Amino acid sequence: MSTSEVFLLAMIIIFSVPYLAWRAVAADDMAPLVVVQILAGIALGPGVLGAAFPELHALVFRPLVVQALTGIAWWAVMLFVWIAGLELDLRATWRRRRETGVTAALALGVPLLAGALLAVLLMRWPGWMGAQAQPWQFVAGIGMACAVTALPILILFLENLGILRQPLGQRILRYASLDDVAIWGVLAVILMDWQRVGRQLAFLLVFALAALACRALMRRWAARDRWHLALTWLLLVAFAADWCGLHFMVGAFLAGATLEAEWFARKDLDQLRHLLLLVLMPVFFLSTGLRTQWGVGGLSVLGVAALLLLASVGGKLLGVHLAGRMLGWSAAEARLIGWLLQTKALIMILFVNVLLDRRIISEATFTALLLMAVGSTVLSVPMARPALRQLDSG
Repeated sequence: MSTSEVFLLAMIIIFSVPYLAWRAVAADDMAPLVVVQILAGIALGPGVLGAAFPELHALVFRPLVVQALTGIAWWAVMLFVWIAGLELDLRATWRRRRETGVTAALALGVPLLAGALLAVLLMRWPGWMGAQAQPWQFVAGIGMACAVTALPILILFLENLGILRQPLGQRILRYASLDDVAIWGVLAVILMDWQRVGRQLAFLLVFALAALACRALMRRWAARDRWHLALTWLLLVAFAADWCGLHFMVGAFLAGATLEAEWFARKDLDQLRHLLLLVLMPVFFLSTGLRTQWGVGGLSVLGVAALLLLASVGGKLLGVHLAGRMLGWSAAEARLIGWLLQTKALIMILFVNVLLDRRIISEATFTALLLMAVGSTVLSVPMARPALRQLDSG
């Protein structure tokens, strides 16, 4: 078959297999389609399909096809991270800064500490830390991966539970939004390249001035023209961030965070997010799955994934429980918020992709973190529903 035919065959697999599996098991009440797509990406990667049928895997996912899929995945993920930055509402966070600050700090800090302690333990064995990592980068990266909350997937879960536009749903979004800022800030510090620190400082200075100019232009331009300016702004900032040694995803988040969601119609933003999940993001999930490896041994990877899941889930629930005690929440309210903030999926996968790109973590650690992200996300809604019913009945 020609390369174009194999590419189309890969696209057919990407868009049909996860959806059919999701419908076959009626998993929509337990997890959104994106979770099944992530699992399908892992199954189609070298760790599963490649190990069972190496010739078939090599035929479908030949280098030129993977290269084409990677380009699509880059564009998809830039748009998705840009939307995540755009949907931050820092003004609402500031108005309720004590409640939001206490909750976000504990919900982030406790699992981060638990993950960092586990990372220190993993450093005692070879094969987990990346070849280019400093010990502090590995510890901070694993800790933050355990603390991540996936804001875009959280929005989908809140919609499924029917509380997105309610005060409780908006509170949970504020907590997650503040943690989102911290996540990308920590990632920027981890990626600091001291050999190119001059470039990075220049980027931050030019970015700050350019952001003011972009915001001024956005206010003056007609609504129909803002999308073109916004997408150009996204690409410019992503390019500049990657050029100076930061990752293009950091640039994409900054490009979105400097704009105001109110400059765009809410229905257009929601539609764009849903279209991305339908049309482009499945390619990203597949390309992520193609990077999963079991080089340290399947059982070792599964064991580390279980420990990471324990640190992540236990740390998040403990952190939110402590916040609830300080702020006077009921036990059901704290459980509901804790399980929903446990959602990881997309943002954590993006985060660890960057760590793998920079060789801060190994491929085996990447696989363990990916399994942890899927496990924590699958648990979120089934565990949150009983708490929500108890809260409603009380």
